[in-house]
Amino acid sequence: MMLSDYKNIYFLGIGGIGMSALARWFQINGYYVGGYDKTPTALTNALQIEGAVIHFTEDVQQIPAPFRENPAQTLVVYTPAVPKTHAEYVYLTENGFTLQKRSQVLGLLAGQMKTVAVAGTHGKTTTSSMVAHILRDAGVNCAAFLGGIANNYNTNFLLNQPADDLSEVVCVVEADEFDRSFLTLFPHVAIVTSTDADHLDIYGAHDAVLDSFGQFVSQIDADGLLLMKAGLSLADKTLATVQPYSLETGDYHARNLRIENATFVFDLVYRGGVISDIQLMLPGFHNVENAVAAGAAALAVGVSPDAIRVGLNSYRGVRRRFEYVLKTDRAVLIDDYAHHPEEVRAFLSSVKALYPDQEVTAIFQPHLFSRTRDFAAGFAESLSLADHVILLDIYPARELPIDGVTSELILGAVQSKTKQISTKADLPGVVRKHHPSILVTIGAGDIDQLLPVLEAILMDQ
Repeated sequence: MMLSDYKNIYFLGIGGIGMSALARWFQINGYYVGGYDKTPTALTNALQIEGAVIHFTEDVQQIPAPFRENPAQTLVVYTPAVPKTHAEYVYLTENGFTLQKRSQVLGLLAGQMKTVAVAGTHGKTTTSSMVAHILRDAGVNCAAFLGGIANNYNTNFLLNQPADDLSEVVCVVEADEFDRSFLTLFPHVAIVTSTDADHLDIYGAHDAVLDSFGQFVSQIDADGLLLMKAGLSLADKTLATVQPYSLETGDYHARNLRIENATFVFDLVYRGGVISDIQLMLPGFHNVENAVAAGAAALAVGVSPDAIRVGLNSYRGVRRRFEYVLKTDRAVLIDDYAHHPEEVRAFLSSVKALYPDQEVTAIFQPHLFSRTRDFAAGFAESLSLADHVILLDIYPARELPIDGVTSELILGAVQSKTKQISTKADLPGVVRKHHPSILVTIGAGDIDQLLPVLEAILMDQ
């Protein structure tokens, strides 16, 4: 199929972080854009201001006439989160419309450009946004489709400059393993940060996750490059050149890593040289490793070492990834999207390194019943890095409850000084009693909605 065959693009689930980025691309490039989502958000508000026609009631009659009356010229983009019983999905399926998953359409777009794809069960949002920022800051003509709001640009989408030949444009894509979405991509450069077990509700077993990553790297251009976290077993799955990276070893790694004024400072060692004294404003040992991978990808597409240093020094992170909400002499509040045991471990290890002489209170909202069931022991071990742990109820997202699966599964094995479960309604009172100096909120659900209240409590104590 050719995107040029369509004039109208209709999105089912237009408010999602990835869907909204695609919607903006089509809107900016002259297509008529509309869609449905359950609830208004800042992303849907921004799209409406830019001209998209959006409604929030599941109702076929609310699909604007230019879409309904022109099946041949309307492409429907949907997210797998939309149930097959959704009234609009059923109508569009039964009335001659072309429906494509978001991942398929992203693959079509990216296929027109030189693609840098960032995959991994964790780290891909930060790493891909780092790559995009380095390229944009260095003057490279690039587009970017990200899985989070980049603080440097206040958006999850960067538009390229017009080009006669799109193959000269670099497209940075967050390659999502959920629902095997990344298998629509055929990158020139790929980063794989991790292949841990995750999304077992989709894959069933870790071996299936590994098989999917193997297929992804097999799709890298034969003359392309795989930047692989050292220790992963993917080198025999691709014809591309393979170069490992990590925090301490590999063709690309950090050295002289130190913390200065709560900032991670390091040298980036690469084949043939060193980029000295990078000062990463985004804290975390894991983010230093992400920066190593991003710097390697930027080198691969021709960015100079000096420009990489400048880009990383000015990178300001992604919303909800090690994001400082409050930072005063009396109290610190940090929010992070971590929702896998290894992500929680990496986050809390870095917080403890930054504040070695203070106790850390962690509020964790588990995400998905299936993930809690599969990784309860791992979550408990990682959370035990905190001095005090408060667990919220499980955020269900797309799932129905599973018998016997509650936050108690995690709580029982936590080894912190204190631990308890709280409802969201009771949380403000619980936090007031703790008087924390270092408070962190962790999770991929709606825990971030509590941040204004928590910030006010810390400022008043």
